[in-house]
Formats: sequence, C-alpha cells, structure tokens
Amino acid sequence: MERILVSACLLGRPVRYDGAAKRVDDEIVERWRAEGRLVPFCPEVSGGLPVPRPPAEIVGGGGGAAVLDGTATVRTDGGDDVTEPFVRGARLALDAARRAGARIAILKEGSPSCGTIRVYDGRFTGTFVPDQGVTTALLRRAGIRVFSEEQIEAAAAHLRELESPRP
Repeated sequence: MERILVSACLLGRPVRYDGAAKRVDDEIVERWRAEGRLVPFCPEVSGGLPVPRPPAEIVGGGGGAAVLDGTATVRTDGGDDVTEPFVRGARLALDAARRAGARIAILKEGSPSCGTIRVYDGRFTGTFVPDQGVTTALLRRAGIRVFSEEQIEAAAAHLRELESPRP
C-alpha cells in the first residue's frame, strides 16, 4: 500500500504559525486516513520552530529551491533568519517520507515550507508569487510527487497509477 506524506495542519493538528490548523475536509483524504496511508508531518515544527511563531516568508526570490541552494533565506516578519529550521524540517520531512516509502505528498499551499505552486513574495504584503516552498523543493528533488490540498483529485489519480498492476 502506498503511503502519503501530508502536512499535519491539513489533518487538523494546530501546528501552523498562528497556532491553528487548516483541516481539509475531503472524502478521499478521509478514506486514505481510514486505510492507514497518511503520514502526518509538519516540517516547521519538526525543524525546531515553536507554535505559535512569527510568520515567515522566503526572501531573495527563487523560492524553496533557492533556499536549498543558499541563494535565498527564510525570514520572519521581524527580520529574524529562520532558514536553518526550515531546511532542517525539509530534510526531516524527506527522511519521514523515505522511511514510510511515500512517493506522494500533499502539502499546504502558500506555506514557505509546503507551498506547491505559490508562496508569499517575501515582502509581507500578502502577495503570492508562483513558486514552491523549501520542503516541496527538496521532496521534488528526491522524486516525490507533491500536490497541494487543492489538488487531491490529481493526487488520487497519481496514486491509482502507482498502484495499478503493470503488464
């Protein structure tokens, strides 16, 4: 059975920067939960950041890939550099996915860790730019397919493809 790494906040755990969750109520996710497929994980908390914590954004452009490459940083709205916990959390997320044998992840869109197609622009203006978070970038580099909570149908289709018998 394929396992799926999932942002813990999407499963109702209050781990977001503001101490809240962003539970996704979806029939498919509930079925996967009942089947024991889901591997909940919060890279930011696992990387050592507290709950609650100041909001953070990727600064310097290039999204999560640039953070991994050392050409961008992750900073709080007060200017503190929190790059190290974000990178550590991404590595721990990859370790968790590998231990579980997960080839799919469903992560929280917009997050500087978990964004899959958009993240905030690094100016704390509430403006999104097309890019990915640090954890998403690392998981993708490792060959894991990453989807957002807005792409559950696509994730389910990919799961069916992975589990279909090969001739």
